[in-house]
Amino acid sequence: MFNQKSKSESSSEVSSAPGTGAATIIAAGTTLKGDISSNGDIRIDGNLQGNIQCQAKVVIGSNGSVEGDISGQQADIMGKVSGTIKVKELLQLKGGSHVSGNLYAGKLQIEPSANFNGQCHMTTATNGQVNNEVSADKKGKKASEALEV
Repeated sequence: MFNQKSKSESSSEVSSAPGTGAATIIAAGTTLKGDISSNGDIRIDGNLQGNIQCQAKVVIGSNGSVEGDISGQQADIMGKVSGTIKVKELLQLKGGSHVSGNLYAGKLQIEPSANFNGQCHMTTATNGQVNNEVSADKKGKKASEALEV
């Protein structure tokens, strides 16, 4: 009734094309313990206790929470993150986000109502070397006041 050959062929087609536009989603109400590695986009609306290694964009939704390190091409943070975030391109800390940990990014955008506690290291996208280092503390120093050359 079921053709085993066609099942294995269709299965191999799906697994051989990672990162072709499909996103991995951890939905609200879901708790995941462990590390995630993906070639495609990742969105976390639930809770993750572990690290994220992504070759594309990472989105932490407003109800999302991550206890671990995040690494990817780009990231939009709207929820809570406790750990180091390393992004090769643009890192956006949206309004209402809470980040506790160090940031490494090519470009950084922080909205006024975002809460960030840690150090920021601006890197070049090509070689990943640190250009400037900006420290932020709980009192909310402006980035231009805290620039260390």
